[in-house]
Amino acid sequence: MKTIIIMRHGEAEPLQEHDEARQLTKNGRAQAHAMGQWLSRQMFAPQAFLISPYLRAQQTANEVLQSNHASFSETCSDVIPSGNACIAIDYLETLISMHDEIDSWIVVAHMPIVSYLVDQLCPGELPIFQLAACAVIEYDEQSRKAHFVRMKVSELGN
Repeated sequence: MKTIIIMRHGEAEPLQEHDEARQLTKNGRAQAHAMGQWLSRQMFAPQAFLISPYLRAQQTANEVLQSNHASFSETCSDVIPSGNACIAIDYLETLISMHDEIDSWIVVAHMPIVSYLVDQLCPGELPIFQLAACAVIEYDEQSRKAHFVRMKVSELGN
């Protein structure tokens, strides 16, 4: 059994012309850091990261990495806000099958794709993610079946 964590980035600067360049605010960094600490205390602390190329997702992942050890990390253009969740999950499942030694994966991305990723893995589950929130999913790589475990929201607010 593997764990897949789907995480939305922390609070970012207001919308601007180049969405991919928006940075985390001070609060967004704190949200991501706190979530990283929470993840490191759990039995499913992430070992592998799949991260959107957008700056705020990269910064969120860097904050989470301060409290967690990653043996694999990759930037993935399939998990941008307008990405195709079906393609992204196919790619994630391929990575999981190629890295059997890794038990816990995290995808750091954006709304709305984070909700669609959960729905692809666990049909009928379409959560709305608050900033820096994580959906925890148990995944059986043999049957390719997943089970939604819980949603963890940032205690630092949005």
